Amino acid sequence: MVTQDELFAAVDELADEEPQLPPPAERVRLREAAGVTQARLAQALKTTVQTVKNYESARTNPREPRLSAYQRLLAKWAEKYPASGAAPVPPAAPAPMPMVPAAPVSEAPAVAAAPADEPEPAPAPAPAAATAPVSAPAQAPARSGAATRRPAARKKAADADDPRYAHGPLLVLDGDGTAYGRGGLVLECPARTVPQLVEWTLAQPVGAPALNRNGRPSDPLIVLTAQAAVQLGLPERLEGHEQRAGLRLPEDHPVVKQIGRAKWKLTRRGFGPWARVYRPAKAGQRQCVQLAVLSWGALDERSWPGLAAGEPEEIARALTRYADLVITPRGGTAVNGLELMTALRPPTRPARDESGNGWVSAHVPGSLGTQPVDPAPPEATPEHPLAQGWEHGFLHEEAYDWTRDLETVSTEAAMPFAIGLDVNAAFLAAASRTPVGLCAPVHVRRPAFDKKVPGSWLVDLSHIELDPRLPSPFTPSGERPTGPAWYQTHTVAYAVELGHNVQIREAYLRPEYGAFLDPWHDRLKAALLDTMADLGVTPGMDDAAFLAAMDRVKEADPATRAVLAAIKATAKGGIGKLQSRARGLNYVRGERWPELERPTWRPDIRAAVISKARINMHRKMRTMASLGLFPLGVLSDCVVYPSPTAGPLGLLPSTGSGKPLPGAFRLGVAPGLVKLEGVQTAEWAIDLIEQGGNPAELIKGGGHSAVLDGGE
Repeated sequence: MVTQDELFAAVDELADEEPQLPPPAERVRLREAAGVTQARLAQALKTTVQTVKNYESARTNPREPRLSAYQRLLAKWAEKYPASGAAPVPPAAPAPMPMVPAAPVSEAPAVAAAPADEPEPAPAPAPAAATAPVSAPAQAPARSGAATRRPAARKKAADADDPRYAHGPLLVLDGDGTAYGRGGLVLECPARTVPQLVEWTLAQPVGAPALNRNGRPSDPLIVLTAQAAVQLGLPERLEGHEQRAGLRLPEDHPVVKQIGRAKWKLTRRGFGPWARVYRPAKAGQRQCVQLAVLSWGALDERSWPGLAAGEPEEIARALTRYADLVITPRGGTAVNGLELMTALRPPTRPARDESGNGWVSAHVPGSLGTQPVDPAPPEATPEHPLAQGWEHGFLHEEAYDWTRDLETVSTEAAMPFAIGLDVNAAFLAAASRTPVGLCAPVHVRRPAFDKKVPGSWLVDLSHIELDPRLPSPFTPSGERPTGPAWYQTHTVAYAVELGHNVQIREAYLRPEYGAFLDPWHDRLKAALLDTMADLGVTPGMDDAAFLAAMDRVKEADPATRAVLAAIKATAKGGIGKLQSRARGLNYVRGERWPELERPTWRPDIRAAVISKARINMHRKMRTMASLGLFPLGVLSDCVVYPSPTAGPLGLLPSTGSGKPLPGAFRLGVAPGLVKLEGVQTAEWAIDLIEQGGNPAELIKGGGHSAVLDGGE
């Protein structure tokens, strides 16, 4: 029999519960009575219109701190606009979306060798035949896989029409078993363990088509919120992930054992923030699901600012947009950048064997192939096996970190302002039409210089004297070279362009070369421009309109801004990842490390892109210098100039017709053009240089902020 104490405890618990939101129809009535649009409410709650629609249809409810804010707003509206007459009628539930079966996949030969820590690739699927959708049930089912799509939701990518990927490339799973997909899709996921989740995912039309006809489709990705991770038996936090990369669950963790008992496998990376659970391909069909755990740091704050803390539907919207524009995430943005290179230029393709009775894997021209290629000794990193005992110097092609010698500063000191100009996606711009080696390096003594051939050249450029008010184009520090050194082709070609003879002592050249990075550049450039257009910034704007639009980006949709940051990080990080250094406390100098076994460990390609980016920047600085404009500092893709005005319109030169001067820095949204990075006083910049700092590093935020009034 129930006791009075038990009843009191139960009602006390009920009384202590968080106040509930009014019914969905009442939420809509109150907002409309106040004359507030969903867009305006979304702005006030710092979220998206789609999320507000979810709140008003009770698909999802806000969490703190939005919950209290939303409750407070509704309570105030209820006081001002009390209901009159009958109680509001709740809106009809959206009709369930018909479930579409996955199309059959035909068998074909393997198209690419997988990395050592990846499940083996399945044959590339043939295009799916058109499949008629299954008739919708009379009422929404309450079982696993029931799906609803909001009336206003639309598919935003061409592949969304492929029934095999009807739910999109990924799903974000919340702690209550709700999975969010493309265009506001909401699914009920019954899985309570990781193996069940994998089985359920593979039964859904989730994934993405190959980016190249010789490639393979992207495996489905499930993104786990902290609550979802806990519900699946995972720890909410992976201890130490903030300090150390590469942490993972121990092999004796119950979830890892659970995966093994269910006959699934983990790659050699184990179960970390990004995990892959798979079985060998069966009947030509890959059986692999990617998992990303948000609370373990899967979405780095620098690359995806603020996204991991967002609502699940916002996370799904942002990651789906990124997957449509770039690639389904497989790790950090640098990893994605590297994976995108291979996805767009797969190393192999299916081909008939000589007998004509079977299929074999054939090399794809222009790709890097399936086998790793060791660098030339001067291209290696100091810990590389080939570098041990090497005493003839190393290639040192890095981005600028230079400040002006204040003894050369004269008229600039009288300028009131210092303006930072940031080159948009400088490394991405440099990757365009850049020839890179497709074979092993060949050692040559005293060759004639050929600017078309990628390679590393030993040459003395110390005799070249340039204006001391500009950095040297030959060194990252901007200091004049002191003797013979190794340079990448673009750097030597620039010395020739400046009118100097070069005497090559020896070189490591790659006679087989091609524009391997072109598809990568083109896709990321298109992704960048599309996302900027989503934020209201488009090519062809005049300078004033461009600056105004860029200023509005700061207050634009947070999820779209996160996608923009991730695209930029993918471009920059992908180039950096071409030279992954040895890591780990147990690494011994001179030993090989895992990254050396992949074909995309190519420090020479990284050097080519960075060299070209630095040379591109120097060319523009020379054009500016021809008009008497000299920088105060340069750091990577940011250059700081003294300016008579608090904006770039009074600084950047133009022709007599008012158009931007060819060859100089130019405002614009495309890679290689510039945007305003920051404005401070010239006095601030000069003081910083005197203290040993670089104004290009701090001008965005400043060691101290200069509050500027007036200007252009």
